[in-house]
Amino acid sequence: MPGERSQPGPLALGGGDELHAGNEPQDEVLVRAAQKGPAYILATAAARHDPRAAVRNAQAWFGRLGLRVEELPALRRTEANSAAGAERARAGRFFYLLGGDPGRVPTTLAGTSVWQAITSAWSDGAALGGSSAGAMALGEWTLLRARRPGDRNRRYAPGLGLVPRCAVIPHLDTFGHAWVRGAFDAAPHDHVVLVGIDERSAAVWTQGRWEASGPGGVTVFLDRDQRRYESGEVIEGIPAPSPAGV
Repeated sequence: MPGERSQPGPLALGGGDELHAGNEPQDEVLVRAAQKGPAYILATAAARHDPRAAVRNAQAWFGRLGLRVEELPALRRTEANSAAGAERARAGRFFYLLGGDPGRVPTTLAGTSVWQAITSAWSDGAALGGSSAGAMALGEWTLLRARRPGDRNRRYAPGLGLVPRCAVIPHLDTFGHAWVRGAFDAAPHDHVVLVGIDERSAAVWTQGRWEASGPGGVTVFLDRDQRRYESGEVIEGIPAPSPAGV
């Protein structure tokens, strides 16, 4: 109808161990929203590892869920600023940011034509998800090691800003829980929302609310208080996502 505004599509923040059994509930939400349109995987976070293998694994996983996905090249800023890549992204109906290096995604994608096209497509109803480092990048900040490999202390670096005031802590049920204290101590202000997400689980934004999904849970840490949400429960405390801060 004339004047009718489109609504953003679903957004999934995954806790890691993606592309394995247990992730079906949140991934199927994204797959349904794709509506058989172009579907893309971004292996940006895996650029220093084996991005080709990451893409193959994603293609096999989402293929089992009935969705054919292709790589949207964005391993370097030159690719992320490609006019051809941005044109493909603007027509996309599904985007998934794989895990890997937490700092790589924001520094590669922020302010690029491809990321702008992705957020425009999401604003028009496309599905968007990320897991582990991919999910971390979608917050206002991403958490990096403060000093050296293995350091539990975290420092805050700018994320892509899709979820304001938030920093995601993935792998909460394995090694991520060790980051919580350091993340609180290094917080830029008192009202940072830390979103801890268990592996193979997710916080999913759909129909105007956040909901926990998967076999684990989602824990929201705010002002050093915490509350855990199990699968199917509506999550309180995480701000609504918005492309306005991108």
